[in-house]
Amino acid sequence: MSSRIVKQVIVMRKDLNMRKGKMIAQGAHASIAFLTRHATIDGHTLQTNLRNPEEVSEWMTKGFTKICLSVDSEEDLERVYQQAVEDGLNATLITDSGLTEFGGVPTKTCCAIGPNLNEEIDRITKDLKLL
Repeated sequence: MSSRIVKQVIVMRKDLNMRKGKMIAQGAHASIAFLTRHATIDGHTLQTNLRNPEEVSEWMTKGFTKICLSVDSEEDLERVYQQAVEDGLNATLITDSGLTEFGGVPTKTCCAIGPNLNEEIDRITKDLKLL
């Protein structure tokens, strides 16, 4: 019997030609945002309203598996993100404020999907290319 795999996928827009440091920062925002947007700290205990707390716990205790993929446009990013939301997965879309890049214009840069089961994420991202 194979063990189940829980992962997170970061989907980054290639068309923005972000500096590497900017891409890393945006991906880091996306990776942790799923938790910060669905969690509170009660005293010293983390409380979440996530739909899949067992998968999140498994991901957090077994290595934070992440895959970085790319899309070529804002439309592709929004499509992938919306599909993840419709499928009930953890999904967070990141919009950069534009203060350091993008001429002061808020810009959708990336999204994170998961942590969720590998096969659930792959249904949406299987055709995307590695970054």
